[in-house]
Amino acid sequence: MPPVIVWFRRNLRLCDNAALIAAADSGCPIVPVYVLDELDCGGASRWWLHFSLERLDKDLKRRHSRLILRRGRPERVLAEIAASTGAAAIYYARRYEPLARAQESRLGELLGDSLDIHPYDDYLLRGPSAPKTQSDTPFKVFTPYWKASVGLGDPPLPSPAPSPLQTATDGVASLALDELALLPTSPDWAQGLRDTWTPGEDGAAARLDVACTAVKDYADGRDRPDRDLTSKLSPHLHFGELSPRQVWHAVKAANLAAARSRGAEAFLRQLYWRDFSHYLLFHFPDLPEKPLREEFEHFPWHENAAALEAWQCGWTGFPIVDAGMRQLWATGWMHNRVRMIVASFLVKDLMIPWRQGADWFLDTLVDADLGNNSASWQWVAGCGTDAAPYFRIFNPTLQGKKFDPNGDYIRRWVPELAQLPAEAIHEPRAAERDLLDSAGQRLGVDYPEPIVNHAAARNEALAAYQSMRDLLKSPAASPGSSVG
Repeated sequence: MPPVIVWFRRNLRLCDNAALIAAADSGCPIVPVYVLDELDCGGASRWWLHFSLERLDKDLKRRHSRLILRRGRPERVLAEIAASTGAAAIYYARRYEPLARAQESRLGELLGDSLDIHPYDDYLLRGPSAPKTQSDTPFKVFTPYWKASVGLGDPPLPSPAPSPLQTATDGVASLALDELALLPTSPDWAQGLRDTWTPGEDGAAARLDVACTAVKDYADGRDRPDRDLTSKLSPHLHFGELSPRQVWHAVKAANLAAARSRGAEAFLRQLYWRDFSHYLLFHFPDLPEKPLREEFEHFPWHENAAALEAWQCGWTGFPIVDAGMRQLWATGWMHNRVRMIVASFLVKDLMIPWRQGADWFLDTLVDADLGNNSASWQWVAGCGTDAAPYFRIFNPTLQGKKFDPNGDYIRRWVPELAQLPAEAIHEPRAAERDLLDSAGQRLGVDYPEPIVNHAAARNEALAAYQSMRDLLKSPAASPGSSVG
């Protein structure tokens, strides 16, 4: 019986892996393959990918198989492996980024006449082609999308890992994991990631167990970065070490009591936000590059390399912003409320283009997901679907006081401010000199003065927004004009 290829992508797990389970059910021996390609580029993501692949290979070896590692254009690599093994079929999980969809199209063109090709949707709760509006167009607003999705019923129950697993990897050439060069060399900036995360299916399962217990407080505590009440499942979901079906049903089962269900429902709604981001990317493939609200093509963004670097380094003089950016650099992750605060600061206080913030997140986040990242940045910038209006501008100082009231989050990530009391830590510039002296704090030396005046920046951002609207209303901006 000829073997079949299982092309692992963002489904680096054995449990509830639709492509792997279908391949095993075929009765044919399996060749598990991972191909490093142009889609896997962010530094933090590459670090995670190294250990996720290592874990998957160990899990396969326990089942008398192994993971074949290659590098290159997937359709060509898979064609070569199919020719050398005599494979009869390829099984894989779909991805929804434009480049990934192009890969799948080329695979079909190259091999569709000679092999059976079996794609599966299991990266989301629902495939991105549905639901649709009554006029058969894509939803552009989350709430009706969510209601339509929920109306389709609960997602299917997850499936266990296939057992036994027949293998056909003898004689198939593979790169060593280190040859993929996924880890940083000099300097090694990944110590904080190693201290924070356990990539792989076992680490994902352990994190899910903790999340199922903690999620009861999610509705009330998810906006508090000083409290550990978020699941931190996003990188495990991103790499497919967990399926969203596994998360959905585990959380549901652990939180059936009415007293716990409010937190669970709020958490499960976030899984649909994840689905919605990929849904938007699927239907609007320009999402990473172009604003969904086309008028923002004319917005007068600023180019300010010094301000961008201060933001990236957590050196803006706004403690909650700096805490978030330092947490990101140290751990490859940032609390979701703080993600909104730092993003608003970049695009509205500094008026730096949202794409520059999105690019930084893609490089530094371990959950650097193109769909979530692009949709979220457009949402904050006010230029996306279901957008917060552009004129909704976060005051970073007030946000810090509201969501980190005692300053504990700031103290952890901005240690030079640790000795300041809660009433001063969110706005050290306004603190009395003797208070700063007693805390050993020299503004402008130990910690920067604010790089922008928020009130003035807010007014400038609102004026820029109004100028864009006025420009588009002017006769010169009518169809056929040269504006833009």
